[in-house]
Amino acid sequence: MRRRLVLLGSTGSIGRSTLEVVDHLGDVQVVGLAARQDADGLAAQAARYHPRAVAIEDREAVGRLRGMVPPGTAVLGGPEGVAELAGHPEADLVLVAVVGIAGLGPTLAALRAGKDVALANKETLVAGGSLVMAEVRRSGRTLLPVDGEHSAIFQCLQGAPAALRRVVLTASGGPFLRRPIGTLAAATPEEALSHPTWRMGKKITVDSATLMNKGFEVIEAHWLFGVTVDQVQVVIHPQSLVHSLVEFVDGSLLAQVAPPDMRLFIQFALTYPDRRPSLLRPISWEDLTMTFELPEPDRYPCLGLAYQALRGGGTAPAVLNAADEVAVGMFLERRIAFGEIPLILRRTMEAHRSVANPTLEDVLAADAWARETASRRAVEVS
Repeated sequence: MRRRLVLLGSTGSIGRSTLEVVDHLGDVQVVGLAARQDADGLAAQAARYHPRAVAIEDREAVGRLRGMVPPGTAVLGGPEGVAELAGHPEADLVLVAVVGIAGLGPTLAALRAGKDVALANKETLVAGGSLVMAEVRRSGRTLLPVDGEHSAIFQCLQGAPAALRRVVLTASGGPFLRRPIGTLAAATPEEALSHPTWRMGKKITVDSATLMNKGFEVIEAHWLFGVTVDQVQVVIHPQSLVHSLVEFVDGSLLAQVAPPDMRLFIQFALTYPDRRPSLLRPISWEDLTMTFELPEPDRYPCLGLAYQALRGGGTAPAVLNAADEVAVGMFLERRIAFGEIPLILRRTMEAHRSVANPTLEDVLAADAWARETASRRAVEVS
């Protein structure tokens, strides 16, 4: 089946990898491309793929972009333009790879327009999981996870979802897995960004060092697979070859194993339910070792905060997500210490009065409140 794709976040790392997969497959039509503010990168992509439309969130870049795209390519601007592109009538799949809560609106727009969605944005489900899953049920469309861990669970569940007992998310442990706990508080941004396995953006790399990214994935798994907080376990797997496991009621485990390369999971979303040859090299079995261990709570306090937010429900996960974005940003700017990240998150969560069964407006309000509150908490601890 020929896919007609709208790619949101096309100039970011996931977006660029997606276009590599598009080139490899050869039969995916790029209908639309969107970026936050990289007009030059978006124009270069438009010149190569000739989409029906492009969208840029930065309104000031719209005029310049219009002069750079090929004839016949419409240019949309602002968040509403990105949402409009997500519902483009010629598309059947929208891959959401934009950063942050900005992915929530376009995801809802795509589902409301009757599109399948491939989701490579954690914040959309962390902050607005109840809204997204309600729209999935209403529209009858498919929500395909692109994150490696959730794609792995999705693949393992094919054929036997009713027999699920629990899901097991694997984490590399990040750069501080073996570092003495007493020295973690003084870790520098350079050290936190030295991930041993994956090459990612700065924010998610720091989240990997705190294990906050895995905490967000716990929340995502709850929404994607209908599991309770007690049915999601996290284990440390430094080699990053087993991307997740599923345990069934009979005690058996299924694991998805592959090299740590996002292009595999992107391709699975683009070709689902089919499998096709990919760009990945096969795993070498020479001297191959796979180990597993439980995460230490004192080493990764942010993971516990994510479980706490999921148990709290309502707008609590949205608050945690926004506060983490603020705290990580300030750490990267050297305005707070690494050890102050979980402290700021905890204090922000404690000050929040969660709204049960939130609307989109409630989620966005909680996000804005958490950003302001976390900024104040950061000033207090610095």
